[in-house]
Amino acid sequence: MKTNFKIKKGDTVQVIAGAAKDGAVSRGVVLDIDTKKQRVFIEGLTKKVQKHVKPQTDKINPDGGIIEKDYAVHISNVMLVDPTSGDLTRVGYKFDENGKKVRFAKKSGETI
Repeated sequence: MKTNFKIKKGDTVQVIAGAAKDGAVSRGVVLDIDTKKQRVFIEGLTKKVQKHVKPQTDKINPDGGIIEKDYAVHISNVMLVDPTSGDLTRVGYKFDENGKKVRFAKKSGETI
């Protein structure tokens, strides 16, 4: 199943729902997108998740134990920040003068 998201890597987003909404930093740049799980990794999101792993012979952690992973937010819980005004905005698509499909901020009309 191929999914296309309106939020891309490198966009500035703000967390609008979930546990990370009330954190110290709720705004940041998208570092990576996990398309299978529909989650985004945001720069500056200080929350870390501890994961217990079993010992594995050929993997990175042969001893096992507790490792810390970056916290991922579901893509429906983030919203794009308008590049001109700094407000939250929705994303739309339009064709530019060359016929290329581009994204634009619906609040200000600025292409992203």
